[in-house]
Amino acid sequence: MTALDLDQLMEAPNLPLLIEEAKVALVVESRVRQIFYKFIQNGRSAEFINGKIIMNSPVKERHWTTVGNLYRLLSAYAIKNKLGRFASEKALITLTRNDYEPDVCFWGVVKAATFTSEQMQHPAPDLIVEVLSKGTAKRDRGIKYTDYAAHGVSEYWIVNPGKRIVEQYVLDPEMEEYELKGTFGADDFIQSEQVQGFRIPVRGMFDEQASVEALAELL
Repeated sequence: MTALDLDQLMEAPNLPLLIEEAKVALVVESRVRQIFYKFIQNGRSAEFINGKIIMNSPVKERHWTTVGNLYRLLSAYAIKNKLGRFASEKALITLTRNDYEPDVCFWGVVKAATFTSEQMQHPAPDLIVEVLSKGTAKRDRGIKYTDYAAHGVSEYWIVNPGKRIVEQYVLDPEMEEYELKGTFGADDFIQSEQVQGFRIPVRGMFDEQASVEALAELL
């Protein structure tokens, strides 16, 4: 919540009533969240967003190709240089109110050092990549964009595999908001701020041969 949002809330004449209603709603939401945690123990892919269990639907070939290419590039580079840990898709990110399964995420060595082999819930990553699809684009640009920033995710990439472009956002920690660092097309290169030295051709996310060539350069 920004200072402006808080100021507007404080001006509400029925503020005490709103607070009590919110408390009741959050109690109910907490119970549903516990049901969600039991629900996903059987390997189901879902997210918990603002009190609702959101099932993840199958994706198109271009989506999983993009996720696979980017994950291989990032994870291989991070392993080689001992920079931290990467995860793809079914790693659950638990934030204050919501739980997400980002397409690709990265934790630096400090956070990664706390992980255990049996861990199912993970803290806010340092980098998150979401690959747009018709069913997820609104959330990727809406609640997730806001929530990731509020929880200190320092870098956020939004990848559009249809248009073959990547939007790179970096966090302004004081404002708790993202700033657009750049929009990069297939003929451009993109460099991460959180994964030290990681620079790849954007085409390598979408084209498997370009991805193999980029991987050879990284290693």
